[in-house]
Amino acid sequence: MTGKPPRRRFGRDFEVSALVITASDRSAAGSRADTSGEGVADRLSDAGFRVERTVVPDDQPLLEAAIREGAAQHRLVITTGGTGLTPRDVTPQATLAVIDYQVPGIAEAMRAAGRSITPLADLSRAVAGVRSGALVINLPGSPKAAIESLEAIVGIIPHALETLAGPFDHATRAVAQLGAASGAPAQGEGEEGA
Repeated sequence: MTGKPPRRRFGRDFEVSALVITASDRSAAGSRADTSGEGVADRLSDAGFRVERTVVPDDQPLLEAAIREGAAQHRLVITTGGTGLTPRDVTPQATLAVIDYQVPGIAEAMRAAGRSITPLADLSRAVAGVRSGALVINLPGSPKAAIESLEAIVGIIPHALETLAGPFDHATRAVAQLGAASGAPAQGEGEEGA
């Protein structure tokens, strides 16, 4: 059998859409190909996401607007680029300005995975967080580092998105998951007269 694996639906009746935002002055100007955005989009597509892409300059207000618009239309917003130490690396600032709260473990996991490859991974200022129920994650701009960082967290993204989608009562969810795992009906299911 050849071709891409079927798209994963994350236990729900719809595909999850994602937006990949490349932050790059040169790519936005058309003087450099958006290799990082293309690679990240391909990897997310392989993981079952319906992916759209956009490129914006390294400009904080433009990045903030792109993240806000992306979070309004997609469950997952991934940025690539602008996470370093130069004055034009403003993606983390733009992300922090628009998210509701951070999910620090995601950024920590990416840096930890990168550290096993290069000590320079500790220079990444990537952040992750939630805006209006959408997960927002910063990746580095290097095509290789972007994919390595994504690989470090791609396995937890489906659960994060399902958690954000609700229900938000963890006790109810835990009982349902335990019942499904054991083959027993969840509390309230299959009871006569309930």
